[in-house]
Amino acid sequence: MIGRLVGEVVHTGDDHVLLDVRGVGYIVHCSTRTLGALAVTSGPVALYTDLLVREDLLQLFGFPSMLDREWHRLLTTVQGVGAKVSLGILGTLGPEGIGQAIALGDSASVRRAPGVGPKLAVRIVNELKSKAPAMMARTAPKPAPDSAPDADDAAPVVMREPEPAPGGAATADALSALANLGYQPMEAADAVARAAAIAPDADAGALIKAALKALAPKG
Repeated sequence: MIGRLVGEVVHTGDDHVLLDVRGVGYIVHCSTRTLGALAVTSGPVALYTDLLVREDLLQLFGFPSMLDREWHRLLTTVQGVGAKVSLGILGTLGPEGIGQAIALGDSASVRRAPGVGPKLAVRIVNELKSKAPAMMARTAPKPAPDSAPDADDAAPVVMREPEPAPGGAATADALSALANLGYQPMEAADAVARAAAIAPDADAGALIKAALKALAPKG
């Protein structure tokens, strides 16, 4: 199983890159968001990968973080969501945006992705709502440097990733804080997502305060 590739982008297509890894070229399919980030990146890059194996097909899909890859795997568990549709959703919303849309039951945002109709958007939200909080609480791991793939043993290759969606880190911190306070993942994710929707640029402290206010007993 190929889990991660480090190399030079030698060609970029409409939906893929050709990645040269020590003289071997890998065709790696990526979302538009990832392709855009790679287009402005010079030098070696790293992609976490997922391998699709069929009787007549082998395809590699590349992601800038493990969080993106895990969302891809989760999305493709929904009937009607293939790899192409999953990449479209990731390219449109990003991992943080997907989590917020599902937590809020916002099928309209999911429907913005290419290839996603109204019924499929609702199915995605309904089937993944119970799983979204755990995904939202995760943060992309910091990659360890790798040795450069050339014989000169030049500077280490460091993972280059697109900038996270605004408020992504704050959302994760707020979810973690609410979990430590004993709130259930579903109710915490819903409260934080609603707070973030109202104030997308809020820091973790402001999100926690707003979420706690929403979670406070009414009466």
